[in-house]
Amino acid sequence: YLLGKSDKYDARDVERLQQDDKWVENYLIWRHDVVDDTLKMIDESFQWRKDYTVNDLTESVLPKWLFENGSLFLHGYDKEGYKLFWFRVKHHTRDPKQQLEKKKLVAFWLEHYAKRDHGKPLTVVFDMSETGISHIDLDFVRFIVSCFTDYYPNFLTKIVIFEMPWIMNAAFKIVKGWLGPDAISMLKFTNKNDVQEYISGEYLPPHMGGTDSFKYSYPPLVDDDFQTPLCENGPITSEDEHESKDEIDADTKETGELNEEQNLNQKKMNSIEQISKSEETDKTEIKPKNAKKALTTFKGPLLHISPAEELYFGSRETGEKKCLIVLTNVTKNIVAFKVRTTAPEKYRVKPSNSSCEPGTSLDIIVSLHGGFAASLQDRFLIMAAEMDQSSGAGVPELTQFWKEVPRTKVMEHRLRCHVVESSKPSSLTLKENTFNIPAKNNEDLHIQLTRLLQINKRLQEQIERCLWFQQLSVVISLFSVTVVAFCFYLAYTQRS
Repeated sequence: YLLGKSDKYDARDVERLQQDDKWVENYLIWRHDVVDDTLKMIDESFQWRKDYTVNDLTESVLPKWLFENGSLFLHGYDKEGYKLFWFRVKHHTRDPKQQLEKKKLVAFWLEHYAKRDHGKPLTVVFDMSETGISHIDLDFVRFIVSCFTDYYPNFLTKIVIFEMPWIMNAAFKIVKGWLGPDAISMLKFTNKNDVQEYISGEYLPPHMGGTDSFKYSYPPLVDDDFQTPLCENGPITSEDEHESKDEIDADTKETGELNEEQNLNQKKMNSIEQISKSEETDKTEIKPKNAKKALTTFKGPLLHISPAEELYFGSRETGEKKCLIVLTNVTKNIVAFKVRTTAPEKYRVKPSNSSCEPGTSLDIIVSLHGGFAASLQDRFLIMAAEMDQSSGAGVPELTQFWKEVPRTKVMEHRLRCHVVESSKPSSLTLKENTFNIPAKNNEDLHIQLTRLLQINKRLQEQIERCLWFQQLSVVISLFSVTVVAFCFYLAYTQRS
């Protein structure tokens, strides 16, 4: 089906399709596992990607004024941790001559985010405050909708429409027809009173009832505000500040102790993918309950990073405060790295700025600080770059290296946080009051399971009794039919 049209596709997309199982899975999910529909969507989306040169869209290709306009950008997260794709409708003007370039801007942002965050879905926000009939551009809106329904599979969580003017009601009835029955449920019409059901105030501008002081500007491209996290010795105020000799010696000593401990426990640490709740000191490392989640590995050109996408923390109640990131240097040179986060006040990262020898692995411990709890909106950024063999790997050398290394030579990889609400398997978790017994601890859970087994046993006994009575009834019925038939036979023979 696809091979016959291979000349209509970008070879890079075909190669990715053959290698990226997640991408294929998303197509299947979006088309409800119907193979013919899935193939049709892949065919249409691949042709579209080639027509719009999606793989080659960069900042330098698109006009600068498109980015400066501020009508489309990525910023913030909704309450479920999904990135927000903003369409500030009041900044959009209809112009047929610019329509293709604006559509390519949409494709640029979607592709930019899809590759950067491994296909994590988006929440689209149509901010329609201060808009009117002059801002209606159904062709452009239809293109945005088509991107999610036809070209980027399983990439949309919801569409939040803020303060839609009544005059646009008729227009959005048309939009609903484009979305289809599955996507219509994703439409959320909101105003100041209820928009925070989907997006917390920290990511909403003041005119939407929030407290976000973010002001769009370009350049550079809008990105998360990654900062240096807390280290084991306290907060790092600036990477450019020179540390005192005592601080450097202390940090070197701690790093040496950590490496020595890791070497002694190498087999144990290689099997650890997450670190669960610990009531002991930071040197005690425990195998996590969610180890399976970290078996995936991101294979970058400089480092292999495990886990590939998410760090699993416990909620405030479950108390799992630590995670492990494993870096493996796959080059022949020393690789310098540093870790940044969008919530530097929450996390300690050790080491947060160091280097990895060729062909070796290094463990980074990420732990929550104080009474903080992890959030779905929290993100981590791992930056890595190759160093010359002649370069030193001490603190002063690393500081100077990061000042001089070109941005084009820096590998970046992002990790998001996942909050595990319960460490117990969901299949064994019972809701409270299922049997009028509060599920608060292991003993209560055991009682509930025992009660469940007892009820199941009684039901099984009742079913067995019912089956016995049913069988008895069948036997009696057959016996009765036989007796009646025999009586008729006797009566017939006597008459004859």
